Amino acid sequence: MSLSNARIKALVRRWKIEVPSWAFGDGGTRFKVFRQKGAARNLREKLQDAAIVHQLTGATPSVAVHALWDFADMSPDEARDYARESGLSLGAVNPTLFEQPEYRFGSIGSPEKAARDKALAHLLDCVEIMARVRSRALSVWLADGTNHPGQDDLRARRRRVAEALKIVHDALAPDMTLLLEYKLFEPAFYSTDVPDWGAAYLLCKACGPRASVLVDLGHHAQGVNIEQIVATLADERMLGGFHFNSRKYADDDLTTGSLNPHELFLIFNELVAAGGGKGLYPAAYVIDQSHNVEPKIEAMILSVMNLQAMYARALRVDRAALREAQRRRDVLGAERVLQAAYESDVAPLLAEMRREDGLPPDPFEAYRRSDYARKIERERT
Repeated sequence: MSLSNARIKALVRRWKIEVPSWAFGDGGTRFKVFRQKGAARNLREKLQDAAIVHQLTGATPSVAVHALWDFADMSPDEARDYARESGLSLGAVNPTLFEQPEYRFGSIGSPEKAARDKALAHLLDCVEIMARVRSRALSVWLADGTNHPGQDDLRARRRRVAEALKIVHDALAPDMTLLLEYKLFEPAFYSTDVPDWGAAYLLCKACGPRASVLVDLGHHAQGVNIEQIVATLADERMLGGFHFNSRKYADDDLTTGSLNPHELFLIFNELVAAGGGKGLYPAAYVIDQSHNVEPKIEAMILSVMNLQAMYARALRVDRAALREAQRRRDVLGAERVLQAAYESDVAPLLAEMRREDGLPPDPFEAYRRSDYARKIERERT
């Protein structure tokens, strides 16, 4: 039998999702940044917008930050205190290792020592920021790679990356973690220094026990079975975190669940299975989306609602029936068990959960009825 509605509500209610500061500012493509009226211009305004999302959903109490982007106008201590005043906390600290001119040929993977030294110093600064804002996760994505065959020694690059990550890992406090993200390509197009989950896994194993792999849904080749990657990393206890978004072709950063929602359901099915069928596998769950045409706050609220719906559907999978179908090699019977959960309507259940918690049953429509969007458009000129 599947879990009771009361149990599903309790588990979904308990699950908290981190939102990223950068999702509330202006975004764009490699070709153009499109300005939006009311978009957050600094960390203070990003935290204000994140607080609205949490007030309406009750599910997003922490905000991931980018070390260089977010602390230009506000110190880490000021940001920590302002977040607390807003009913939030600061979450994962993300180093910025791809904007400075020294990083033309990479950061910690660069063949140039000055660039490597600058990048390592920044990573260690991020560890200090973590301590000041009481963050527990250093979320590392490297834009490092090469664009031409023979441009650099690929094995030497890997060794340089491994050496730097080990130094950073060893600088972490015992209750901190290093989450290493991988990406198939971009901005490098011939080779990427951390191109897939296997490369990230090996680097994390070399670092030590406080390092694990972060899976971004937009960082895979077309057709890759992401749920199998999730199952493998969870089985190895090396699944450290998630960046949720949606994509059609590459790293599109669209609203979570907007494309291929069935894949998202199957990923949640594996996460629930890895959690023993009684909740999610323990990891850092973060939304990472910032498209150039989406209204920022509405997109974040919709992503939270989509994630909660997929989690609730995964909790509705009849695990006993699924195991029995698998035992009997009933291929289509097993598929029908999953399909029944995926097609179930969880909207009334989640609306009821929100009413019980004193939240609007439809946070998206509640935001549209509010005056907040018009307020920030007037104020943020």
